[in-house]
Amino acid sequence: MSNVFFEAAVILLREGLEAMLVIAALAAYLTKAGAQDRLGALYAGAGLAVVGSLIAAWLFEVLNAGQHNDILEGVIILAAAALMLYVSGWLLLRQDPRAWQAYLKERAGQAVAKQTSIAVAALAFLAVFREGAETVLFIHALSKTAGGWTAALIAGLLAATAGLVLLFFFINFVARRLPVRPLFIATSAFLFVMALRFIGEAIQEFQEQLLIPYNPVGGASWLSTLGLNPTWEALAAQAAVIVLAVATFVIWRRGATPNAAAGSRS
Repeated sequence: MSNVFFEAAVILLREGLEAMLVIAALAAYLTKAGAQDRLGALYAGAGLAVVGSLIAAWLFEVLNAGQHNDILEGVIILAAAALMLYVSGWLLLRQDPRAWQAYLKERAGQAVAKQTSIAVAALAFLAVFREGAETVLFIHALSKTAGGWTAALIAGLLAATAGLVLLFFFINFVARRLPVRPLFIATSAFLFVMALRFIGEAIQEFQEQLLIPYNPVGGASWLSTLGLNPTWEALAAQAAVIVLAVATFVIWRRGATPNAAAGSRS
């Protein structure tokens, strides 16, 4: 139960914290760019995204209420794992403060150049709604792997909500000094681990429908206590993802190093 509470709280805190960091950084950039008149549109877009995320969550539950389908659940969990891997990589590539600032400057600069508050509001909406939509999918997948909307899961979400309210005021004061690199690396690692676990859970759903063979690993039953799937099929899939992630990171690093060296010489 404590694991479910912790995972639900961390998912919501992580997604909410990233959204708050994006909005705070964009607000700081707009202020420096002399576009304070668009701060209202920025916050309005973020608020609409929160409402949109809640509506998406409600629709998602209504459309899937009372229907247990292992194949559908497996597909949903795999989709959540794919999003987690994508965001994990996105954060890792931008853990360099210079890369993160360049990304924010590019997005905010485009909105300012259009001389319209609608562009700023849309930017905030998409940034926050992306986090909200991901949170809906992640939490729904967690509820499936945890046996439903348990008291521990709901308590974790409530605790995270209370924490986010406090963090909102805190981040507004320290956004310019908040270390980006440690935050992005830690959250990237967390999402990657969660994605691996969800991959194992999805394979278990398919194994229950006899779509994938079931070959347990001898002496590895202790993995079940960690919420992992102790079968060769699950471990092989997770190992393949790890190898692919490491290979992708190495290729990216090799490509980034010459570019950085060329930039330093120019």
